Amino acid sequence: MLHTVGDLLSVDLTAQRTETESIDDVLESFIGGRGVATRLAHDRIPFDAEPLGPENRLYFTTGPMQASNMSFTGRTNCTAVSPLTDGLLSSNAGGFLSRNLAATGYGAVEFRGESDELVAVHVSDDGVEFEPVPELAGAEVPETVAALTQRPDLDVDNTAVIGPAGENEVRFACIMTSETRAFGRGGLGAVLGAKNVKAVTFDGDAAPDLDVPDMQMEVHREAATSDHIMKRQGTTSVTEYANEIEALPTRYFSELSFEGAGDIGGDAVEAKKFEKGTCSACAFACKLPTRDEETGIETEGPEYETVMAFGSNAGVDDVVDVMRSNEQCDRFGLDTISTGDVVSAYLAAEDEFGNVDLIEDLVAKIAHREDEGDLLAEGIDRIHDELGVANWSVKGMEFPAHDGRTLNGQGLGYATATRGADHMFAVFYSYEYPLVDEDAAVDRQGLDGKPELLVRQENQRALEDCGIICRFSRDFLTHDRLEELFGRPITALLAVGAEVIALERHFNNQRGVDRADDRLPYDLPGFEDALDEYYEIRGWRADGTVPDEPIVAGE
Repeated sequence: MLHTVGDLLSVDLTAQRTETESIDDVLESFIGGRGVATRLAHDRIPFDAEPLGPENRLYFTTGPMQASNMSFTGRTNCTAVSPLTDGLLSSNAGGFLSRNLAATGYGAVEFRGESDELVAVHVSDDGVEFEPVPELAGAEVPETVAALTQRPDLDVDNTAVIGPAGENEVRFACIMTSETRAFGRGGLGAVLGAKNVKAVTFDGDAAPDLDVPDMQMEVHREAATSDHIMKRQGTTSVTEYANEIEALPTRYFSELSFEGAGDIGGDAVEAKKFEKGTCSACAFACKLPTRDEETGIETEGPEYETVMAFGSNAGVDDVVDVMRSNEQCDRFGLDTISTGDVVSAYLAAEDEFGNVDLIEDLVAKIAHREDEGDLLAEGIDRIHDELGVANWSVKGMEFPAHDGRTLNGQGLGYATATRGADHMFAVFYSYEYPLVDEDAAVDRQGLDGKPELLVRQENQRALEDCGIICRFSRDFLTHDRLEELFGRPITALLAVGAEVIALERHFNNQRGVDRADDRLPYDLPGFEDALDEYYEIRGWRADGTVPDEPIVAGE
């Protein structure tokens, strides 16, 4: 089976020293990316580690596809115990970091302990440098990147940084790379902040030479010549359709459609797009560099989830205002989904939907933990009672768009995901819109037959995260192509994905997560029976726990 190569580099931030060790057995079993990081984290992080304590460890990993130049492979994985969900969580980001990480020659990079002073950690094939950066305390993301790129060997695409939100341990702070791309969900920026790490850079000339099957030009050609609407509008292309079928959360989830959707959706965003944007080696170019000439606001996005979180859910119907919120979050290092939802919860509590001045003020206060922002920085699960609003989260994670009250299979997926309310864990909504072949589409309502499809979807998404391959490759990297790329039957590859999910779940079980946490803030007909079926397919106990037998990836 094709897999990434290289030793584990373990960076001890407390002692400012490093160690390397072979992890060949892990790489051979788990391919790379999320799988390798999950196996390492499961075995090396204490089950009772505090997310913001020194015993938590954070991993950066790439996969074997980052040794190619194929479209849909410009992504990097990051894994740690989440301060938002209190469970093991992986997030991946696009942009241009992945090849620079691969060029260090390491199979995985681990950060443990915590530094006594604010540092930037420079990782290269020549070793690791710890650079004190007290002058960057409180700096926003662009200022931090500008300081790092004063070094002659670094540019924006070598960097992974946190903004003030990470330093202030906001539970949904991001790690930002290429300045505007985010390891977005779950608060991994706060993990770096707690370790007193302002930035990590990766550089080198030791990229692995892997024998990746040569189909990259074929995939490039198809990606480049596709007339997919996402190449013009990104994920915002689904806004009007989701609104039409009542799957667009509105005014803090109190409604399912928004009268202003056309003013913040795909056409409105496309009208502000001023150039193409892409990730490393990708010809699909689905990113959204946008600019408003009148106000001077320039950002990358917003994507559909941000349109929901800072648009319909906040009662805002001006795309420029949504762009402003997107740009703020990127500067401060905040997840746009969780931030927008938390802000919307506050707007609901204060009856202030649509107040864009208040929204702008709240985002800044969250990042700096000032006044009411200090409360909101804890996330909805921890503060909903104090605000007097419903708890719109699963396992502590705020909801994205693609509302499960309409898309019932996606709703089940929010409940079962180890990360909580996360649309990318299974991407089940693609079968219920449908965004796949109409012959493969399923009825949006009901859960009959959906647990089996959900398990398959989750397993394939986990496989992609081991590769690492972008979610938007689904129309291009068929099962036949995946088998050719990785050199194993698709059943064996999906078994790797299943083992990754079992490891995540087993780790979280040890922290108290079980069936009681697989819950939604609304009722779905047949939910309990579907949950039973899901556990049975996975081979888990009826209480949602994973048996303690050794967990080893499929051959």
